[in-house]
Amino acid sequence: MRQVSPETIRRITDALGTDESDREVVRVIRAGDRMTFDEPADVILENGSRESFELTRRGGSVRWTLPRDLPLGYHAVELMRTGRRQSLIVAPRRCHLPDGMRIWAWAVQLYAARSRRSWGIGDFGDLARFAATSRDQGCRLLLVNPLHAATPAVPQQASPCSPTTRRYLNPLYLAVDAVPGARDLPEFETLMRRGEGLNALPFIERDRIFRLKMRALAALHRRFTSDWDFDGFVAAEGASLREYATFCVLAETYGGSWQRWPAKYRHPHSPHVRRFADAHQPRVQFHQWVQWQLDRQLRRAASFVPVMQDLPIGIDAEGADAWAWQDVLAKGIHVGAPPDEFNTKGQDWGLPPFVPGRLKAAAYRPFIETIRGTMRHAGGLRVDHVMGLFRLFWIPEGMSPADGAYIRNAADDLLAIVALESERARAIVVGEDLGTVDPRARRQLAAANVLSYRLLWFEKDDPSTYPEASMAAVTTHDLPTVAGLWTGSDLEAQRRLGVNPNEDGTREIRDRLARITGADARTPVREVIRRTYACLSRTPSAVVAATLEDAAAVEPRPNMPGTVDAWPNWTQPLPISLEALARSRDAAAIAAVLSARNSMPRRASATRRRRRRKTVREAA
Repeated sequence: MRQVSPETIRRITDALGTDESDREVVRVIRAGDRMTFDEPADVILENGSRESFELTRRGGSVRWTLPRDLPLGYHAVELMRTGRRQSLIVAPRRCHLPDGMRIWAWAVQLYAARSRRSWGIGDFGDLARFAATSRDQGCRLLLVNPLHAATPAVPQQASPCSPTTRRYLNPLYLAVDAVPGARDLPEFETLMRRGEGLNALPFIERDRIFRLKMRALAALHRRFTSDWDFDGFVAAEGASLREYATFCVLAETYGGSWQRWPAKYRHPHSPHVRRFADAHQPRVQFHQWVQWQLDRQLRRAASFVPVMQDLPIGIDAEGADAWAWQDVLAKGIHVGAPPDEFNTKGQDWGLPPFVPGRLKAAAYRPFIETIRGTMRHAGGLRVDHVMGLFRLFWIPEGMSPADGAYIRNAADDLLAIVALESERARAIVVGEDLGTVDPRARRQLAAANVLSYRLLWFEKDDPSTYPEASMAAVTTHDLPTVAGLWTGSDLEAQRRLGVNPNEDGTREIRDRLARITGADARTPVREVIRRTYACLSRTPSAVVAATLEDAAAVEPRPNMPGTVDAWPNWTQPLPISLEALARSRDAAAIAAVLSARNSMPRRASATRRRRRRKTVREAA
């Protein structure tokens, strides 16, 4: 137990402001729940039709009761006497999860997965080609890094975990050569040679890629006239897409930080912003058109193998969503993590959190749009730091992570919205429940069909003991690769960078890896990797994930927490092309052992029941 300082309490209390959650602008219920009012009311369904409440009498009291058979969705309740209207969200009790799921997935840092046709960065064309190849290997899911957009300005944000928006996609992932009409551009051959030349660079140069792709896309958009599919996309996305596109044009005009713009443009509802958007309509349409092209290419890639998108914990404080939702965000607060055994200094991620009461007063629209946007064309959703649905660690600006405190969220409501969007998208949900996790939260997540996340590096027991309702993996982008752990290069890098590594914990993980694989100092790294995934294949987990970094025997991890410029975070391409990876014996060996797992008979139901009871006991 840690004592929170009076200064921390004062700063956080100021950021919370007046509690607005008692305004009753929204009610969230589960399908079949009873809800009553003491005045007559109608339900206006999402499709515009009306349903009347049931009149009930008990003794001398009269109540109006919500019909039990309301469809799932986003509805409204209209109270007849007072004329008040409330939002009503009717959600399923569980997320979508097919019975008996037993599949394996490649975990792909898409920016790193370059092919010969890439323009310096992996793109949706590469993803589609890799998906087609992976499907033939038996892969049934692709886990990708967050694909969300960065602010359209230089320097480009490298971290996919600090996006300008979690609703729309990053133009850097657009395969320019796959845009209709690209090869008809007079300058296309020149642009293509320059783009493919960027593949020779040792790191991913996002600024150069951004300038080149935006030049090519602007030339293509100038030739664009109209398209019924584009018109439908713009109409379906509505005000959100226009608002985002307007932000992009303002950022191109006045710089990437909206907090430094002329005052009249700092709020999206300003009449000056509307006039600016009207005056710059061609450029606003350009950014809408880019998002349409991205949407089409992602949809095509996901048609080969379902894609599991990754939801980062927050947004760039100077970006599009922070501008759009500034009235719902906590000012002067960052989200982070307290010190723990693997990050002894704690972490300040620099991301602004939603104020729980203000988010509810906004009928959860920002959260709904975030989940819906990230689940678009996705077969799954991985929720980074899933405990953030329950509570977030708030750090006042200028203070250290050791000075922060936890603030609780309306977890029941947020989980209900995730379940509703999951059911609509037919997408499974995985919660990254690593680190400090309240056992009650883990039970609640399990009851909602949110798969647990089990990492070989963190689990003390054999993979055969992992729960079925989980996704199992060896590592993540923030942790050592198999090669980095086995050779000791990852630990040496941490020492060199001064990030206070947990040396005892790292040695314990390596010793455990040696024990379960039977490897010793003479065992080649690639053989250790194969044996590691053979061990992982013993798990009954619904999903097993293998990283492309391990398939390519990469030693450096993609991201080193606690560093900024001292480590090439999010800029390291795979050392081999996707074409070479398709021919790789190491990748084929991992795919073969995981595909064999899929065809193995499932354990008897009695065994599964024992494992479920064991999981509940662990959580308790």
